[in-house]
Amino acid sequence: MPPSIQPFPLPRKLPKPLKDVLEWWRKLRRAENTMPFADDVNPSELSRLTSNLLLVDVFAKPERFRFNSLSESLIGQLHADMAGKFADELELHSPLDFFFSQASATVEAKAPTCYAGGSAAHRARGYSRMLLPTWGDGRVQLLIGVID
Repeated sequence: MPPSIQPFPLPRKLPKPLKDVLEWWRKLRRAENTMPFADDVNPSELSRLTSNLLLVDVFAKPERFRFNSLSESLIGQLHADMAGKFADELELHSPLDFFFSQASATVEAKAPTCYAGGSAAHRARGYSRMLLPTWGDGRVQLLIGVID
């Protein structure tokens, strides 16, 4: 059976805010681990790298995603108080198009993913969203998201 293709691959060239967060994420990894541990994530360090940041708690069986925190600039873009709410309880729109699919793919791949696009209203300038997994309690426990 041929290997599967990652449905949300990282592009060869990332926008600077996404690239900076990816480099930070890679430096957090310990020894030969493929991803950092969730308890190593320091939101204040992240906020210095980008102003469009979200942290998402991952639950298993059933798989659900809860918005842990969102940066002030994202709250302004989304016009919603999403912190503490599950993604399946909300009506998601740009810049969170295809969020469930990407988040599930990130958990399954246990690797960074990227989505580029946007709604018709945003397509002229577009956006990119990267999700990065972190480990805890024997599974992917937290996703770090950044939007450019």
